[in-house]
Amino acid sequence: MSLHTIGLNHTTAPLEVRERVAFAQDALADALRDVTGACAVNEAAILSTCNRTEVFFRGGEPRRVARWLEDVKGLPADTLRPHLYTLGQDQSVPHAFRVASGLDSMVLGEPQILGQMKLAVRTAESAGSLGLVLHRLFQRTFAVAKDVRTHTEIGSASISMAAAAVKLAERIFPSIAEQRLLLIGAGEMIELAASHFAARHPKSITIANRTHERGQSLADRIGADAILLNELPDRLPQYDMIVTCTASTLPILGKGLIERVIRARRHSPVFIVDLAVPRDVEPEVGALDDVFLYSVDDLASIVKDNLQIRREAVVQAEAMIADQAGRFLNWLEGRSVVPTIHALSGHVDDLRELELERARRMLANGASPERVLEALARGLANKFLHAPLSALNTAGDAERAELIALFQRVYRLHEPPGDGL
Repeated sequence: MSLHTIGLNHTTAPLEVRERVAFAQDALADALRDVTGACAVNEAAILSTCNRTEVFFRGGEPRRVARWLEDVKGLPADTLRPHLYTLGQDQSVPHAFRVASGLDSMVLGEPQILGQMKLAVRTAESAGSLGLVLHRLFQRTFAVAKDVRTHTEIGSASISMAAAAVKLAERIFPSIAEQRLLLIGAGEMIELAASHFAARHPKSITIANRTHERGQSLADRIGADAILLNELPDRLPQYDMIVTCTASTLPILGKGLIERVIRARRHSPVFIVDLAVPRDVEPEVGALDDVFLYSVDDLASIVKDNLQIRREAVVQAEAMIADQAGRFLNWLEGRSVVPTIHALSGHVDDLRELELERARRMLANGASPERVLEALARGLANKFLHAPLSALNTAGDAERAELIALFQRVYRLHEPPGDGL
């Protein structure tokens, strides 16, 4: 059964499409159990980030899995077709290696994707959808990603989304040190944003989170204040810069709310970076005067600036990935003959048992050991030769030629001498 990957990412689908197929972390286990049952898939893992949603699976039909993705997200048939890529086994393996190594990211070499893939694998293990092949693929993937980051400069000077947000803010405000910053959420991306903005020493930093404990924990580490999400409507006018990245499936900052914020601020500009997928901020907010709204796709031009200076590292990384992908694919190909090997071994064992039983009966009836051994050897030879000789005798001319060549190779036979005619 072949390995496949279907998915979409920042190069094939705009943000408004990606956010419609993104999976919340707490929904992944159910989705994995659903896809294995609904699509007759033997193994599956789902990687869902702000820039991609991909289903790695073994067995099953790619078209059926693609339709399942539309169904589970409530999308009409063929909605995703223009944006989806389907990778066969030979492409899926190097693709997994490239993704984990940061070569397929919007931010070349960014390290967060490796942690996201590891979380996807742990989720698949917990859901019971990870079997031998995918488990081995991902363990190899993580090892390759480690080698790429250790032995190349692919991750050096990487401009992360969080760092790009700082660069954008510096284009809007003469000095970040004079601005008040609000960070909404307390996940990994917000932690990165907090560290980058804190290095510019804004006038104040506030963390807003659904639960006070986690928000306060991050606030304590960076010397910030902490509030709850339900306090935002009253507190938003205080902030000049807002960076948000939550796991909410619906926007938490709507156009009406931001309009009231702008009026309360007397049209002092507000800088908003929405790093969430699905988006935390309604897209219509970007049309408001005095609001500078940026999504993850808007940061693409900034984070791609470093691509040229690391071109040599990319070449080195691609060579390492091609070599390791070839080795893994060889292992996969080897596994494809295992069922045949088992079946052939079982068939030979059955023949052996038949002849042994016959030999035991002959001995019990008083036959001499020499006669029994002769009969055993002749019986085994006849049984082993029956199937190939029968195939030769019943084959057509073209098939017979192929079988002769095959038997000569398998049994290392010499060409029979010509009859001189």
